[in-house]
Amino acid sequence: MRFVVSLLSVVVAILMQAAPAAAIDRFVSTSDGIRLHVVDIGPTDPAAKSSASVLVFVPGWTMPEWIFQPQIDEFSRAHRVIAIDPRGQGQSDAPKQGYVHTRRAEDISDVLRGLDLRNVVLVGWSLGVLDTLAYVRTHGDATLSGMVLIDNSVGEDPPPSSGSAPPTERGPKLTYAQRMAQFVRSMFRAKQPETYLQQLTSAALHTPEPAARQLLAYPVPRTYWKAAIYATEKPIFYVVRPKFAGQAGNLAAHHKAAETMVVDGVGHALFVDDPARFNTAMADFLARRVER
Repeated sequence: MRFVVSLLSVVVAILMQAAPAAAIDRFVSTSDGIRLHVVDIGPTDPAAKSSASVLVFVPGWTMPEWIFQPQIDEFSRAHRVIAIDPRGQGQSDAPKQGYVHTRRAEDISDVLRGLDLRNVVLVGWSLGVLDTLAYVRTHGDATLSGMVLIDNSVGEDPPPSSGSAPPTERGPKLTYAQRMAQFVRSMFRAKQPETYLQQLTSAALHTPEPAARQLLAYPVPRTYWKAAIYATEKPIFYVVRPKFAGQAGNLAAHHKAAETMVVDGVGHALFVDDPARFNTAMADFLARRVER
């Protein structure tokens, strides 16, 4: 009987170590009365250090937090992970107001303060890069231990090419829903399941079209973002496609705390197209520069 009990205890211990922690859906109230949805999870590894940084993911234009699911699954093993649905996105409220950089920065601050977060690494993608930099510009970096900025301009030279018209302006004969479906498909180079693309399009349509337009027109010059990124000495990991290689080179040359990586053969959502490569590089950055 003693052997059976002992064996049972070992099995239970193994299962407890292997069992993933359940993600908690939370809602944080902002200073202007809007409810922001966040996912809060981890760490799932019993050996995870209590001093490990909290990773806070900020998605891009109209995207839900769950686009970061490959990173949430990976990094919640050793870190507490928070993934935000910005206002007008995912499961957050979609008010008529607040789609400007200063308010979005305040929303990030409200989440960090509402969850009493310290030692934070902000991970911003696309528009989330600008929202992250707006937070640094308006609130400083005292709560941060680093930043990961993914595939958007940071105000460095050379300026990005104008490219094609934004999704809200493309195809005058198409509906907003049709244009959004085109945009979602354009974010990937790797083939994604049709159900995934449909779910992502449906989530993107939570953002009202007037809000989507406002989010594409933050009323500040490029120098605003450059001043923000050079205002911090916290470690920065700038991960981009070749279209931003020039900015990556200049940032690495002039910002002593910045590391850069240019990833070829992927779409705008590069962390979805090649999650293994992205996750490995980000984990290496965290280990060497943030949590050494």
